[in-house]
Amino acid sequence: MRRFVCFVCAVALACSFVSAASAETEQEIVDRYLKKAEKVQLKKLSWLSVNYQMDRINRNNDYNSFANYTSNQFSNADIPWLGQANTFGIDFGVAFKNKFAWTIGGEYWLTMGIDETGTFDYTNSLGASIPVENLKSEIQVYGVSTGLQYFLMNPPKPTAAVQEPTVRLNATVGYYHAKWDLWDDYENLNLATSTSTGSNTTFEGTAPGFSLGFGGDYPLNFFGLAFGADFSYLYLNFTNIAWYNSQDEEIVVTYNNAEDGRVDLGLSGFRGKVELKRYFTF
Repeated sequence: MRRFVCFVCAVALACSFVSAASAETEQEIVDRYLKKAEKVQLKKLSWLSVNYQMDRINRNNDYNSFANYTSNQFSNADIPWLGQANTFGIDFGVAFKNKFAWTIGGEYWLTMGIDETGTFDYTNSLGASIPVENLKSEIQVYGVSTGLQYFLMNPPKPTAAVQEPTVRLNATVGYYHAKWDLWDDYENLNLATSTSTGSNTTFEGTAPGFSLGFGGDYPLNFFGLAFGADFSYLYLNFTNIAWYNSQDEEIVVTYNNAEDGRVDLGLSGFRGKVELKRYFTF
């Protein structure tokens, strides 16, 4: 009888142990499920914005030297300096960590320069007078960029649009393409032969661009919208503007008809930016 009682007690103890272990395993399963559900439900704050930028191009650049030199070759026309550029763009951003955000976007610069129809008296380097019917010097630029933002004040929350004005630092790196169209009779320079010719096509080049600045956002408190403004300095200098003939010879623009006067299309300068943002989560 005593052995039977001991056996029953041992079985009961084992059953209670198994039951407790089973209950603990079930709880662990529930905990794991909840953690997975939390991860699935975790969303990131993002935004899409359209923007307008005004660039104040540095006055001391090769293009302005080209404009001064070439204007002296016309008796009845002047080529204006590059002083201001207007740019439109679109950006996509994602907030991460506590105070950081990543952005990617593109921008298109409105055409800069001059395009006038008429008869203009152009004197080439040999002293011959040539009538120019269409005085043209137009530049177009477009590019893509990516960057980081660091919020100094009121960083955005992971699941909601900004509710208070923010202050942030911005840094971007981009890749840009430029096209430069000149009138047909412009005397370019063939670097391979050191000769000039009045036969031209579009001069093109690419360059990296870098910017550093600061800005902020002001919530509009409806439809997830906010108004943003930035001030920065953009470094952008095209050192390879050229075109190539059928012999693969490089043809360039100069401001003195010599190789040491090759024009680097410098578009660096301060820029101001305004944008309208639409926040969302995904």
